[in-house]
Amino acid sequence: AGMRFFLQYVGCFFAFLSTGFLIASTWTDCWMVNADDSLEVSTKCRGLWWECVTNVFDGIQTCDEYDSIFAEHPVKLVLTRAMMITADILAGFGFLFLVLGLDCVKFLPDEPLIKLRICLVSGVMLLIAGLPGITGSVWYAIDVYVERSSLVFHNVFLGIQYKFGWSCWLGMAGSLGCFLSGALLTCCMYLFRETSSGRLHSPYSLRKGYSSAGTIVTNVHLPSSQTATAKMYALDTRV
Repeated sequence: AGMRFFLQYVGCFFAFLSTGFLIASTWTDCWMVNADDSLEVSTKCRGLWWECVTNVFDGIQTCDEYDSIFAEHPVKLVLTRAMMITADILAGFGFLFLVLGLDCVKFLPDEPLIKLRICLVSGVMLLIAGLPGITGSVWYAIDVYVERSSLVFHNVFLGIQYKFGWSCWLGMAGSLGCFLSGALLTCCMYLFRETSSGRLHSPYSLRKGYSSAGTIVTNVHLPSSQTATAKMYALDTRV
């Protein structure tokens, strides 16, 4: 039981960090950062929703939002948005289910089997959440690298060239954390499947079992002479 609790809490810790990393990476503005900052007086970052420019000397930042989501955008931007939002939703629900399944939370305290199944569901959701998260962040980073490499190969200099920034790294870290927490929770359910099948009982079921067992023991050890006497007394009473 102690190992099962430990795995649940470790999985909850990684699920919390992973969900936070995914949400932060989706809504921050540094998926792409200019690689030629030695020649520039400002740092330029591009996110999934806006582009920001920060002056190197005074630290003043100005941001320009992209057009409406219904406008035409690059395929890379649209698909990364969709995959990261999907990962955020799945990871968020997985973390909430995991919190409800923890033994320290007073939710269904007399149903340990249901709580274990809730942990299993949250683990599966976190595993699924890691898939679009890692796909979107890695694909975005590879696309940025390929675009920069092709420009360098053809000796094309556009003044500003980008590499993937810390928001993209956060997306990768959050996705890997979802995989880790989901694996811990599903393995926790698998390792303790025997416990969940018959060794975990609620206090009510234990009291009921003890009372029924006591009745059986009492009936078994009841002497036959007392039983016969009781039958004769009942017969005389009816007469």
